[in-house]
Amino acid sequence: MLSSPIVLRMPSEFQMTEEQFFEFCQINRDLRIERNQFGEISIMPPTGSETGNRNFNIALQLGIWAEQDKTGICFDSSAGFKLSTGAERSPDAAWMKLERWNTLSPEQQQKFAPICPDFVIELMSPSDNLKPLQEKMLEYRSEAGFQLGWLIDRKNRQVYIYRPGQEVECLDNPATVSGDRVLPGFVLNMSKVW
Repeated sequence: MLSSPIVLRMPSEFQMTEEQFFEFCQINRDLRIERNQFGEISIMPPTGSETGNRNFNIALQLGIWAEQDKTGICFDSSAGFKLSTGAERSPDAAWMKLERWNTLSPEQQQKFAPICPDFVIELMSPSDNLKPLQEKMLEYRSEAGFQLGWLIDRKNRQVYIYRPGQEVECLDNPATVSGDRVLPGFVLNMSKVW
């Protein structure tokens, strides 16, 4: 069983089209698969049960807030988004304003939506390395529409906060993390995450 991601580097003549990559992901549903802007494919194993539980708690808290707020929709870790760089990414949890989501065609909404969420959360698994996840967060931050991102490092009890045009902020062992002006009223209770 895989314990850390496998990165596949493909010669340019073997690069998959968007349609082929989507189909590749569909026939390999048991794995989380992403492609970076250079065409490198990362194949990640399913998370362990504990990480899956923590990720569920994050998504649950975000979902409850979104149901009450009604200005946007949430996505779980199996949703893929095609970024302007060509990368296809799947954050652990994401939220997008309805007005942006509704600009997409039904076909775009059914595949890897060609849009970056307004808000993304990445939760480090015990097998994850911090640097690749930080690079992924910087990739989100460079996208149009991105407003806020949290990278949660459970092992060190830190939350890295990403905002467009600002330095990354690191919170040490916070009890809660606020959605600021991007998600007014959303506060993530970290006791359900640590």
